[in-house]
Order: sequence, then structure tokens, then C-alpha cells
Amino acid sequence: MKKIIAAAFVAAVFAGSAMPAFAFHCPRDMKAIDAALAKQPKLSAGQLAQVAKLRAEGEALHKSGDHKGSVDTLKKAMEILGLN
Repeated sequence: MKKIIAAAFVAAVFAGSAMPAFAFHCPRDMKAIDAALAKQPKLSAGQLAQVAKLRAEGEALHKSGDHKGSVDTLKKAMEILGLN
């Protein structure tokens, strides 16, 4: 019985510590933006430039560790593309 409780405790601690790593979905959003752009959406040149700018900013924020900023920035690009 003690082994089961100990295993459950270890699993709970591991799951709790792993949650922040899965909380943000920057790479998935970047992949969705890239896939949408590959389909050559009917957007103005200005909109395409804005999407490209936001995509690059989102990736830079992701790489710097600012995942909330990355998600927020990528969301703007996805809205322009009609992915939200």
C-alpha cells in the first residue's frame, strides 16, 4: 500500500512540474500559420506582410522564452489568416 501511495505522489509531482512545459503551443501555432501561408491565402500584400512579421516576432519571442508573448503575437497572425 505504501508503494502505491509513494508512486502516486511521485506521479503527481512529475505531472505538476511538467504542466508549464505543455501550457503553451507556440510551435503548433507557427506550424498552422506556415501551413496556411503555403496554401496562398487570398490576402492583400499588406496583410501577408503583417502575418509574416507577426510570425517572425512570435518565433523570436518563443526562442527567448516569452511563450505568453509568443502565443499572443501568433494569435494575431492566425486571426488575419482566419484560423481562429
